[in-house]
Amino acid sequence: MMKQKFEEFLQKAASYCSVSEHCISEVEAKLATWGATEKETKAIVSQLQKDEFIDERRFCKAFVKDRFRFNHWGKSKIAFALVSKGIERSTVDEALMLIDEGEYEEMLASLLKKKLEGITYRYEYEKQGKLFRFAQSKGFEAPVIERVLRLI
Repeated sequence: MMKQKFEEFLQKAASYCSVSEHCISEVEAKLATWGATEKETKAIVSQLQKDEFIDERRFCKAFVKDRFRFNHWGKSKIAFALVSKGIERSTVDEALMLIDEGEYEEMLASLLKKKLEGITYRYEYEKQGKLFRFAQSKGFEAPVIERVLRLI
């Protein structure tokens, strides 16, 4: 491991992590694109965790908050995205607990009302089916969708 190259990768990675939250897999992927070896990557990630540039819990909480508030994703879609980034399910579940259930249902209700304005249907069941599929595609769970559909 060349000391100069290692320091350069470490600085770039620290800079990358200080701009926004990133998880380990994102940093590893970025280091790979920069040409870092596996050994360098392990050492850099370890150092960044020690220096608190990378914190999976903190990343998870920020990710959940952003995807819910800005992308209007449901818990299923958020959880899938986080697990696919290699984050432990227990950490994901802990972060998902931050979403207020009332706010969650309100978000879904407002999404469905907005969607309803743009769909055409001839029968009530057709309308319900289209709204249900839309809500599922956004990552909301079936029991929540059913509850909200009864209210709107």
